[in-house]
Amino acid sequence: MKEILHDKLRESRAALLSKLDGLSEYDLRRPMTPSGTNLLGLVKHLAGLEYGYLGESLGRPGPEALPWVEDGSIWDGADMWAQPDESSGYLIGLYGRACEHADRVIDDLDLDAPARVAHWPEARRDTTLGFLLVRMTAETAHHTGHADIVRELIDGRGGSDHDMLDDASWRDYVARVEAAADTFRSAE
Repeated sequence: MKEILHDKLRESRAALLSKLDGLSEYDLRRPMTPSGTNLLGLVKHLAGLEYGYLGESLGRPGPEALPWVEDGSIWDGADMWAQPDESSGYLIGLYGRACEHADRVIDDLDLDAPARVAHWPEARRDTTLGFLLVRMTAETAHHTGHADIVRELIDGRGGSDHDMLDDASWRDYVARVEAAADTFRSAE
């Protein structure tokens, strides 16, 4: 079971990183939703979660401190966007190092290994590697979905099925979806 969960986590990590391919520094950083969602912010956020959930919570903190955790600015959203002095190379590398650290922890421990998440409510702080592995897999898949949408907003390159149709076919498909939605426009 552990290997299956770990494989799913690795798949989601790879899918997330694939959304960054070929984009400029600007496109990697720019907010694409009203809440400011951006690709490098998602990578930065997930790096912190990897080090937190699959490191520190299991008594195996990562080898590097995260400034936004150290200074508390994480609670103001500082883990959700790239500062000008945080290069894409740095943040992508940080994510890679955090994932490698988490992989070693996962390999070393059993699913029932005890864990403690300090920022969770007291009644739920004590947990296990198994629970945190499921949580991290879900978090990564969740944010990879966000990255998929952000990437599509940047350059039209959507999910894994983006090559399924040519441009004309996609325009036809979207027109049919819009026409179906339009039937409810006057109903509101």
